[in-house]
Amino acid sequence: MRLSVAAAISHGRVYRRLGLSPRSRLDLLRNLVTALVRYERIETPWARADEMRGYAERLIDYAKRGDKDERAMRMADFWLTEKDLVHKLFKVLAPRFQPHAGSYTRLLQIPNRDGLDRAKMAVIELKGNPLPPLVRPRRDSDRTLLNQLLKGYRQDAQRARGTPV
Repeated sequence: MRLSVAAAISHGRVYRRLGLSPRSRLDLLRNLVTALVRYERIETPWARADEMRGYAERLIDYAKRGDKDERAMRMADFWLTEKDLVHKLFKVLAPRFQPHAGSYTRLLQIPNRDGLDRAKMAVIELKGNPLPPLVRPRRDSDRTLLNQLLKGYRQDAQRARGTPV
């Protein structure tokens, strides 16, 4: 089978279609970004969350410029469908992420949606939100298999050198 040149060229499609027309795709992404700014954690299918993540991070990058910047205000006006959230974006979220250079969101996979489609689901959240954490920090315990093996290896190495344990 020959690979044609047409098959190797992307033809400008660099984003997910999400099964929608271009206008409804954009409306969906705007509603997701608005929900993320309002609730700071949302649950949505993985493809939508992954696609929306870049737009949300770019919006926060512009918001860090301040509310006096015209481009930042235009971005906020376009992406936020609820205009009362513009204040939250510039006065709450932008100062929170001011010391950070990027990566303002966290994307976590959750179990697939039950029902007909079994869609791969995700939770996307803004870092530093006041909600309880989804992932508990792992405690490093002596009881884990890896730590038990390392402890035995250290003891064997000390015995081989002739030093007491």
